[in-house]
Amino acid sequence: MKVGVLKETTPGERRVALVPETVVRLRGTGLDVLVQSGAGDRAWFADSAYAEAGAGIVSLDELLSEAGIVVGISRPDEPVIAALRAGQALVGLLNPLADPAFAAALAARGVIAISLDGLPRTLPRAQGMDALTSQANVAGYKAALVGAGAFGRFFPLLITAAGTARPAKVLVLGTGVAGLQAIATARRLGAVVSAYDVRPQTKTEVESLGATFIELTSVGPAAGEGGYARALTEDERQAQQAELTGHIARHDVVITTAQVPGRRPPLLVTEDAIKAMAAGSVIVDMGAGPLGGNAAGSVPDTETVTENGVTVIGAGTLAASVPTAASNAFARNVTALLMLLVNDGELAIDLSDEIQAGVVITHDGAVVQAATAALIENPTGGTAQ
Repeated sequence: MKVGVLKETTPGERRVALVPETVVRLRGTGLDVLVQSGAGDRAWFADSAYAEAGAGIVSLDELLSEAGIVVGISRPDEPVIAALRAGQALVGLLNPLADPAFAAALAARGVIAISLDGLPRTLPRAQGMDALTSQANVAGYKAALVGAGAFGRFFPLLITAAGTARPAKVLVLGTGVAGLQAIATARRLGAVVSAYDVRPQTKTEVESLGATFIELTSVGPAAGEGGYARALTEDERQAQQAELTGHIARHDVVITTAQVPGRRPPLLVTEDAIKAMAAGSVIVDMGAGPLGGNAAGSVPDTETVTENGVTVIGAGTLAASVPTAASNAFARNVTALLMLLVNDGELAIDLSDEIQAGVVITHDGAVVQAATAALIENPTGGTAQ
């Protein structure tokens, strides 16, 4: 069995799905690895490094014709999709809940779609395969740096001959993996950090990092399945936004991280909240994407300055801006998953395995992952993972 590593074509994407270190590991299991020429260049992994690790350096056409398993970061472009054949596996962060019709189309052509974002993240044995967590860690780190870079003053308390500069006040909304890493990084930079999450059980983690946990009286606990927060009702959402507005206005930098798989991210920073912020304040919206963001008016991969001088940064793809670290982590996740899926050098799908039931989206011409299949059956009635 040959594993093929795609060169990413999404604008701004600099990561690569496998790195030379993981090529060596996969070859040790009996797999051959093909790498599209230039696939690792933007993450500083040269073709020569892959060749030294034992990979074959090939063109895209050669890769698609020879590889039984094709791996990438996210959904490939249309020419690649059109070239996939029956029995060939496509592995990546495919986000089928956002586009179940894409999964249905792959199933109809007999392609085996395997998406790491379907991994049951609460299973201990799945931790080494958890690409969402590894990439969120990188993104949360970068979010704090982006906020500090856009803020016109210092993050730490500075006492100098020219006077004293107070520390920046940073608010992190959402304390999952990305949020906790943003908190930790902002604290290392010297900021005074507060955080909020609808899941009160995260308070201990926030406080362990030296930040203050904000408790709202208007919204009760909202823990969901799989480590995510559940979607709030409309009444809960409005009450949350009204109470959050007062907290947001008192902070210099706000980092938002809230997402609901397959759905529009919750709006946490409203227009009224932005108008209440001081000129020079910064919002880093990690929820920004095609379906919207956590902050009103945020645009993916765009920095916008409002009329009252607040900088809103749509930053939904931050992991790609730290390509070497993000690629190393992602490659280890993919490698761990492939070592589960491959037996004696061949792909061996076993849907009775809880991990495989989560990540295998299509198999034998059908959409087999429960959440995606439910959305195809009832497009308006699916629930978030």
